[in-house]
Amino acid sequence: MVGVLLVDDQPLLRLGFRSVLSPEPDLEVLGEAGTGPEAIALARALRPDVVLMDVRMPGMDGIEATRRIVAESAGARVLVLTTFDLDEYVYGALRAGASGFLLKDAMPAELVHGIRVVAAGESALAPAVTRRLIERFADQLPAPARPNPLDRLPDPLTAREQEVLRALAKGLSNREIGARVHLSELTVKVHVGRILTKLGLRDRAQVIVFAYEHGIVRPGRE
Repeated sequence: MVGVLLVDDQPLLRLGFRSVLSPEPDLEVLGEAGTGPEAIALARALRPDVVLMDVRMPGMDGIEATRRIVAESAGARVLVLTTFDLDEYVYGALRAGASGFLLKDAMPAELVHGIRVVAAGESALAPAVTRRLIERFADQLPAPARPNPLDRLPDPLTAREQEVLRALAKGLSNREIGARVHLSELTVKVHVGRILTKLGLRDRAQVIVFAYEHGIVRPGRE
């Protein structure tokens, strides 16, 4: 059973999310919050598997709430809700530790699937939207760290793993990576797992942030 915490400042939207999730036999809505501080307190008390997080809320926004929840609530993973006209928040949410994002106009099946994916330890990222966001906000990224952090790993990435890392940072799925580097989807999945372990990262979302912030890949370059 996947425990879900709903966070949105609009009660009608929370009611809508609850109505979508309640019929699912493997999903349980543990509680609802209308503000960032409420979300942090409930995440601490209820220990949900997934927090469905709105970004724009009065007072503390969803980015800061995400940062606090990821830091304080062991095991809780955050799935951020956004809209195309507010997607400048998404990169900030990923930096704060969110495991993915969905658009607010997503179909009910997409919402259910996204929650299950995040609960399973994967990232619910729309690759095309991820690439668009990174391209759009390239000038906000910090200067690449020097020296390259890959050179200082106790267990260095192999040449193949670095190739997979660069493709992964572009927002490609395992299937797309496999087609690009001529590997099976299962083999790519194994490489992704090793990359996460060696870099000490939790999921694909963190890999994207890590790769761009350290200059391993740069926006607009393949």
